[in-house]
Amino acid sequence: MLKTPISADSHIVEPPNCYVDFIDPKYRDSAPKIGKTRDGVDAFIAEGLTQKIPLGLLAAAGVPPHELKAHRAFNFDQIDRASWDPSYRIAAQDADGVGGEIIFASVGMVLCSHPDYAYKRACFQAYNRWLQTFCGAHPERLFGLAQTAVSSVDDAIEDLRAAKEMGFAGMMMTGTPAHEDYDHPDYDALYECAVDLQLPLCFHILTSKDHDARSAFKPARGKSANGFMNIIRGVQDVLGVFLFGSVFERHPDLKIVLAEGDAGWVPHYMYRADHAADRFNQMRHFSKPPSEWVKSNVHFTFQDDQTAYESALIDSDCLMWANDFPHTDSTWPHSQQVLQEQTSGLTDEQRNRICRDNVEKLFKLPIH
Repeated sequence: MLKTPISADSHIVEPPNCYVDFIDPKYRDSAPKIGKTRDGVDAFIAEGLTQKIPLGLLAAAGVPPHELKAHRAFNFDQIDRASWDPSYRIAAQDADGVGGEIIFASVGMVLCSHPDYAYKRACFQAYNRWLQTFCGAHPERLFGLAQTAVSSVDDAIEDLRAAKEMGFAGMMMTGTPAHEDYDHPDYDALYECAVDLQLPLCFHILTSKDHDARSAFKPARGKSANGFMNIIRGVQDVLGVFLFGSVFERHPDLKIVLAEGDAGWVPHYMYRADHAADRFNQMRHFSKPPSEWVKSNVHFTFQDDQTAYESALIDSDCLMWANDFPHTDSTWPHSQQVLQEQTSGLTDEQRNRICRDNVEKLFKLPIH
């Protein structure tokens, strides 16, 4: 019997009051707020960030490709209200046949590239306060991820503890921390805290310094589609840092999520990781091959990846389906059709694992 899916990666679009009404008063004057682009379109503008963040394409789920250009010019009052209003959001879930969602930020993804970590942390704390009100309206179906800027190890630990107290399901991490990288021993205390609190650390595409939101549309080489092809590189790099930095060896119960990077590539990555560890004489640093750490500690979300369903990971805990609502690449409102087509070769048990059981188990969701 098929279970109702839970999306492991959905988003909100931050409303105009998200930051200014919830931020530390010290930052209120400089908080991200709605302004206009050169073309007169509503966009978030953040002090210290040259990039303006138009809202139209953040809420273009279900929009046909030939209409995306026009949708790019939408103002806030024109986008789908389910992007930010929890009562409308439940109706959107029902329309897609979804019983719940793990909620990631949207504007917050772009803010991950802000150079001022203190400012960024204040913005994320404001977002967390707003998101608590959003998810609190339907806690049985809206499962939020707090954000942390990782401005320091101590700050990130404080953010994790606050997230747990606020009822969040996990932590949305910035791809690039302020000091050192994630494999540095200084971060061991953070990982111990994450394990103790049972909060998965979630890394979304387009949140790393070298692969931020601009790279999706302005590739270093070739046409714009090449930028889209390369956006999974950021989470692959994060995986390599954790894997070859022996983070899982030191923290075998730590769980991380790589969101919206697809998963069909993972079996080859696992093979190549074992090959690299052998060729660079690093296998002696592992108690088990790198590929085994991937299977036991890393989870991958995807919304439209036929190759993931055909991979050797089909019976693992690694794969988690998502609908990416309300973003442009979302399968909403056709998720059931996509799932029916792409999972036709799976058993009910296999589909249930990927579409519900794995995410429910990882995030310890309060679903009955």
